[in-house]
Amino acid sequence: MPDHTAADSAGDRPRVLHLISDPRRAGAQNLARDLHRELRRRGQASALCALAPRPAVPAPRPAAARSGPCTVGGTAPDACGQPCPDPAGPRVTVLGPGRLRPATLRALRSAARAADVVLAHGSDTLAACALALAGTGTPFVYVSVGHPRYWTANRLRRLRGAALMHRAAAVTTLTDEARQVLEEQFRLPAGKVRVIPNSRAAESYPPADGRAERRAARHALGLPADVLLVAWIGAIAPEKRLDLALDVLDRLPDVRLAVAGDGPLRESLARHPAAARAHFLGALPDPVPLYRAADALLLTSDNEGVPGALIEAALAGVPAVATDVGWVREVVRDGATGALVAPGDPLALAEALAKVLACNRAGLGAAARAHALAHFELGAVVDAWQRLVGEVWTGDPSSH
Repeated sequence: MPDHTAADSAGDRPRVLHLISDPRRAGAQNLARDLHRELRRRGQASALCALAPRPAVPAPRPAAARSGPCTVGGTAPDACGQPCPDPAGPRVTVLGPGRLRPATLRALRSAARAADVVLAHGSDTLAACALALAGTGTPFVYVSVGHPRYWTANRLRRLRGAALMHRAAAVTTLTDEARQVLEEQFRLPAGKVRVIPNSRAAESYPPADGRAERRAARHALGLPADVLLVAWIGAIAPEKRLDLALDVLDRLPDVRLAVAGDGPLRESLARHPAAARAHFLGALPDPVPLYRAADALLLTSDNEGVPGALIEAALAGVPAVATDVGWVREVVRDGATGALVAPGDPLALAEALAKVLACNRAGLGAAARAHALAHFELGAVVDAWQRLVGEVWTGDPSSH
């Protein structure tokens, strides 16, 4: 069962269950982890569950052969027989062998009995909650961290998205523009979509304190010590455009690229001419050492919402060069905390990255951190999360 903290002595705060798709370190999962920690710190009962093990590990044994749900976050192997990928993080109960398998949905339905409100982080969890929680009386909030373009790309997606979102008690999104898109495309009633900015706990992303700490972080990751090192973090999938990052590397012979992530294009992109100067690290259990090792972060996506990796890097004092898509410009201030470039242009990306690396990287990084602390630090928005959860729990927006 999920690992809840003890309920408040007064019993006046709802118990929260955070649901993530899998225990990987990714945008929606990182927000869920940080929010879970902060709610527990404030004395609110909170648990963290994943629908399935991370996709990269082999399939678990059939449910009948398992001793119970997997628990990720300890030092021993979990119940699926796989090592726990995040020993330093909060415990994550893995509910089943696949994200929408019947056994997984049954386990979610059971886990939700111990919660008053479920926060569904990511699109896979939206479908799971809509199916598993029907008729239970436990409300759920869909936490949307992506760009609404995903849901509005074609008529089938719009119909599916509308059916699922109408089952949620509330939907959160990252910007007012995204709220307007969701309301218009899916005919969601006024007040159902709330804007709560993407955020991270600053304490989770400490900047490297000088050259010695940066060298130590590189050594721990097996990266060269005395080179210009640029981090690239994300799924190696078509929309993330790692090919552009490698094209940039081809134009900057003095730069090395550290790639954190995995995906369907990894094998083909490893044959890119510039791949000899790229270090493919796989999906890191914790991205913090890479932020501490890097001189800059490169984001080359064709579409994004408000990327968590940009917020994390900024809190770690790392300047970013990014494509100007989605609401990236809310995090990266062109010329002040990094650089913005039109998508799909490797030459412009290379020129911008060369300029950032040649300029005052420490000054850009400090400005990036100050901007992130002012606008995206988790402590500043947890009050909004607690108000929303309280409203959903009582069904009365005026009571909290």
